[in-house]
Amino acid sequence: MTASERCIMMAEIGFPLSANGDIRQLAVETPVQTVSTDVVTAAGIGALVVLLLLSAFFSSSEIAMFSLARHRLEALIQDGVDGATTAAELKDDPHRLLVTILVGNNLVNIAMSSVATALLAIYLTQGEAVLAATFGVTAVVLLFGESAPKSYAIENTESWVLTIARPLKWSEYALYPLVIVFDRLTRVVNRLTGGGTTVESSYVTREEIREMIQTGENEGVIGADEREMLRRVFRFTDTIAKEVMTPRLDVTAIPGTATVDEAIDACIENGHTRVPVYKSDLDTIIGIVELGELIQRRDEADTASTAAECCASTLHVPESKHVDELFREMRDERIQQVVVVDEFGTTEGIITTEDIVETVVGEILDEEEAEPIEVVDDRTVRVAGSVTIEAVNDAVSVDFPEGEEFETIAGFVFNRTGRLVDPGETLVYDGVELTMESTSKTRIERVRITEPEPSIANGGSATVLGKQ
Repeated sequence: MTASERCIMMAEIGFPLSANGDIRQLAVETPVQTVSTDVVTAAGIGALVVLLLLSAFFSSSEIAMFSLARHRLEALIQDGVDGATTAAELKDDPHRLLVTILVGNNLVNIAMSSVATALLAIYLTQGEAVLAATFGVTAVVLLFGESAPKSYAIENTESWVLTIARPLKWSEYALYPLVIVFDRLTRVVNRLTGGGTTVESSYVTREEIREMIQTGENEGVIGADEREMLRRVFRFTDTIAKEVMTPRLDVTAIPGTATVDEAIDACIENGHTRVPVYKSDLDTIIGIVELGELIQRRDEADTASTAAECCASTLHVPESKHVDELFREMRDERIQQVVVVDEFGTTEGIITTEDIVETVVGEILDEEEAEPIEVVDDRTVRVAGSVTIEAVNDAVSVDFPEGEEFETIAGFVFNRTGRLVDPGETLVYDGVELTMESTSKTRIERVRITEPEPSIANGGSATVLGKQ
């Protein structure tokens, strides 16, 4: 085909020809690029920065909201601090709050990873972009979206909670559909798996408070006496009447037939302001008589009256009654002394309001009373026979068994020996020496307890060595 024939053919199919018959250069029309690569990159980086800030916001919100103590938040509300009420509303439903934060945080992190991948794909291959986005975004999020924000929230918990309370509430509204769905799904999963919604329970337990008290003492914030009193407060609700009562053997009582003068003499002789009055014996106590009432009767020349006529009624409570309930009952009835009885109605002892108060503040001693626990040196203490095993265990490093048929150190000795020991006898238990310093015909009055050297122990067995 000649050149002229080729030109004629090109002309016929529509190709434009130049003046000399050459094919004109076609101008290929391409779409105009309205957005440049630089603009896309800038927009992507801006989006990543915003998403990173949101990730930091949600992460710090979680640690701050769940670290702020409820009692402190209530104090801020009472002071009228701005944002405290909103924060309290959020914490009223901690499960919903947690779901809101987690939904927001995960949406932001996923969006950040997607944007980073798309942005890097402009400059890298698809595989390289995915790898770079995965590791790069992870490192950035861990540092600037998790670690740093949470550290700041821990150090500035109170102020940060007040700052983010309203934005967090707005986030809950913005994410409401997702929050509702995942909130209900989470509860369903918890029921199916047997898990509970522990997030809705108290964040501070009694055991944690005990540990904080111990930590406070170790750091010098709380003194030893304060720590012991706080520990007694926690034991108060678990204490029963039998543990704090004055035992029957130590009870001073007068017969109902005693005259006013005889009753006054009995009170003064024993140093009591009130004493029980019985009908025939201690198992038939009919009431409590007060020294003030007796003196008033005597001043009114009413000495012909008997103790039974002067006494006021009292309560008879079981030995298993908890002292916190008993204290409320005594306060409501305005009774200062009650009678403790066993399941057969036998009088076991008496309890005064002072006995109950002493369970919290410790022993309130009269001028002539000896300390129930006296520290001799680092390894030796002297204790009264009536001191409870629990109190002895608090004073020494070797634990004597609790929860058995005895409650006091004297009961422990009786249980191990099976008889009344004599003064000077020594009982060895787990390397601890218990020497009887003084006894009466029916009781052990004082025991000296000497702890062993750290390397000495014999597995909890007890041995009577005899008199020293």
